[in-house]
Amino acid sequence: MRKRLFYWFASVLLAICVVVVAWEGSFRAKFIGPTNPGQTFIFWAISILTIVLMLTLGWILFRTLVKLYIERQSNREGSRIRTKLVLGALTLTSMPVFCLVLWSYWVLSYNMRAWFTEPAKNQVDTFGQMAEMFQKELQEKTNAQAALLAAQPETIRLLLDGVTTPAFLQEFCVQWGLKSAAVYGPNGGAPLDSWGDAKLDPKQDVKADFNLLHQNRAIGSVLLTSSIPPRVRVMQKEIGEEFHYWQGLESRSKDVKFSYIMLEALITLFVLYVATWIALFLAKQISVPITAILEGASQVRQGNLKYRVQVRAVDELGLLVRGFNQMTEELETSAAELDRRRRFTEAILESIPTGVLSIGADGSIQLVNQAVLKIFPPGQVARATRLEDLFSREDTAEIKYLMKRARRTGIAARQMDLSIEHRPLNLSVTVAALEEKLTSGFVIVLEDTSELLRAQKAAAWHEVARRVAHEIKNPLTPIALSAERIERQMDRVDLPQPVARIIRECADTISKSVDSVKTLVDEFSQFARFPAAQPVRSDLNELVRDALAVFKDRLDGIAIQTSFAPGLPAVNLDREQFQRVVVNLVDNAAEAMQESLVKTLYVATQPGAAESVELVVADSGAGVSPEDKEKLFLPYFSTKNRGTGLGLAIVSHIVAEHGGHIRVEDNKPTGARFTVEIPVLLEPETGGPESARPAVART
Repeated sequence: MRKRLFYWFASVLLAICVVVVAWEGSFRAKFIGPTNPGQTFIFWAISILTIVLMLTLGWILFRTLVKLYIERQSNREGSRIRTKLVLGALTLTSMPVFCLVLWSYWVLSYNMRAWFTEPAKNQVDTFGQMAEMFQKELQEKTNAQAALLAAQPETIRLLLDGVTTPAFLQEFCVQWGLKSAAVYGPNGGAPLDSWGDAKLDPKQDVKADFNLLHQNRAIGSVLLTSSIPPRVRVMQKEIGEEFHYWQGLESRSKDVKFSYIMLEALITLFVLYVATWIALFLAKQISVPITAILEGASQVRQGNLKYRVQVRAVDELGLLVRGFNQMTEELETSAAELDRRRRFTEAILESIPTGVLSIGADGSIQLVNQAVLKIFPPGQVARATRLEDLFSREDTAEIKYLMKRARRTGIAARQMDLSIEHRPLNLSVTVAALEEKLTSGFVIVLEDTSELLRAQKAAAWHEVARRVAHEIKNPLTPIALSAERIERQMDRVDLPQPVARIIRECADTISKSVDSVKTLVDEFSQFARFPAAQPVRSDLNELVRDALAVFKDRLDGIAIQTSFAPGLPAVNLDREQFQRVVVNLVDNAAEAMQESLVKTLYVATQPGAAESVELVVADSGAGVSPEDKEKLFLPYFSTKNRGTGLGLAIVSHIVAEHGGHIRVEDNKPTGARFTVEIPVLLEPETGGPESARPAVART
């Protein structure tokens, strides 16, 4: 196909060359043409060079346009912009050149003629007319002088009587500045009288003759010759030469005009040739990098981030190419980093103990992690395609309600009690919407809080057991003392034997029973007692930060604001027990904000009064009523519909164990504000080893 196309182009080019050579060889124009060998050489040189440039330019344009047409038909990248660049460059190049040629042809050919040629020609014509008028005036003057001579009496007497007046003609010629004068008879022949040289020079002399009539018959004639003045003859000569020179230029103007047009055509073609080559070169400089970048964009769109544009470019296009290569390199690096992070995130999702489900907008399960297999039976998870396959109808309805709520607020959470394979579970369900659109998906986070709930319940029961043991142990002492007193009184009082025996047996039974109950209460109290606090020198800010780290990624939808006062004095705390205080307060605050539109948790540390520091935990929930504030730290009291009601009681116990105090206040504009006041660690004044003030132990 390519070979046939080449032969076709060669045939067309050969035909064009034959036609041009035939036209050039048969060029015949009668009205123009060279008049000497030099003009012939110049004419043919300009003509041949014009034709060569025309053919070369035509071939370049034809070849370029055909290539652009083929590229556009094959939808090659960059063909359209290259076509626009080439056509635009050719248009911008051709329009000024053609306008310049037209301006040169019309203005210089016609307007210049009107401005300069026509006035000069008019002056030459005026000078010619002046010369003719002067010649005519001289002729008329000579004719008048001839009539004057014929009217003289001497002339009439000579013609009628044959009497000659001596020196008459000489005096007349001298008087009127004539060259010669002669009087002829009626039959001509030799002059009857004459003076001067009668030889006539047409370029210098003017001749005039006059016929005389007497009684209606011819009696003779006079002939005068007058010479043109020398200055007038010089001027006439110059005017004649200029006029003839102007006529020569006028006769050669067509040749000059044609030569000028050919020269303009040569210059035009040369300018077009150079401009076209520059236009094509610049278009190539622009289109080639753009085409390469488009190809690179196509490769990047297909996922080939290793593709680089290998093309030479300068200026801003070079910057564009280098910028594209840098962009693809950064994209490749970013893609590798994203892939690494994706694998890292997947590894984290698979390793965390919290179950994560990706749910579509229609409720279909798209992705689960390994932790879900520990919450639900693996077989059930493998078969599950929708939420209904994992949860009961009631639980599914509640989760879908959370999904609708999350679409409005971004995130929603709730505690749910489930029974899976006859195994009770307490799950913290958090639903997050990916977008606010109706077609957005969801991420459901399931956290098994059964162990945490059991631990809280155990801690609460420990506290209850300790308090019950304390309350039971207190009345045992007076009972034991009363039994001992009865036995001592029995030794002093003389009672009947049966009565004494019964009283002694009763007192002994009371003592044994008291000892038995006392032993049982001691063992129960020992079992229920919290681990002994082990306070150490601690930084309150660091301790609170470590406690908040427990809630990382667990408080979705809640804005956490922290404010840790710098330079707080050290405190003497059991780190594990006090972290339990922070965890319980933050957990209660998060629970109180479940139904709030604005969820903001504020945790701060600050200096307190009387050598103390304070921990503040505030929420934007519903708050605490004045009636409940007094009962809030009592065991078994709760404002929630679930839980044991011992969380804040445990918090109050731990704070009290460390010699601190906790209070609850209203948060502005809404919510509750818990403030824990803790005494600071007193430093020794002697500069010796640090001594920690022991925490206050209470039973």
